[in-house]
Amino acid sequence: MKRRNACAAIGLFSLNACSLVPQGGTEEPTLHLLDARPGVATVARRDIVLAVSLPRAAAGYDSAAMLYLRTPHALERYATHRWVDTPARLVWPLIVQTLEASAGYRAVVTAASGVPAPQRLDTEIVLLRQNFLARPSRVELQLRAQLVDLASRRVLATRLFEVVQVSDSDDAPGGVIAANQAIASALAQLSAWCAATGAAAPPPS
Repeated sequence: MKRRNACAAIGLFSLNACSLVPQGGTEEPTLHLLDARPGVATVARRDIVLAVSLPRAAAGYDSAAMLYLRTPHALERYATHRWVDTPARLVWPLIVQTLEASAGYRAVVTAASGVPAPQRLDTEIVLLRQNFLARPSRVELQLRAQLVDLASRRVLATRLFEVVQVSDSDDAPGGVIAANQAIASALAQLSAWCAATGAAAPPPS
């Protein structure tokens, strides 16, 4: 009888221990996309080509890890969920496609293409994380943008876009949906800002 109780206790301990160990030590992670584009109104096109450089990423946000916050000043990573690439590389084509469709440029190209362009847009992902310090959790995004006149090597304007998007669920899938919504909102604001700032800039000589 004592042996049976001991075995039952060992089994219960093992079950509890397994529930506390993070799952997926050898499990393939689920890969997620940042692929949301906003629906934005187009503006009158100007005869200007805009080059968009690969976004930079602040320290800690330059990997494919999906990051979250449970305690102040401590970033953690989901064990079995990742972005399919770094957020900077995922956002890059979204910026190009959004501005090409709505910001009023004759063409929008990547800076890596080598196509001559009088203006360049530089961006940086300053922050992209799911914050569990408040419930429901929320995704926090900060995207810094800088529009540069290449002929004069002058910074035309700089802006920090900040978006906070509440998650539908307090888990990784909820964070992915909220992150895409936040990206779409930031891109809509970026497009309007580029259209206004670029229009105010002197035409290329």
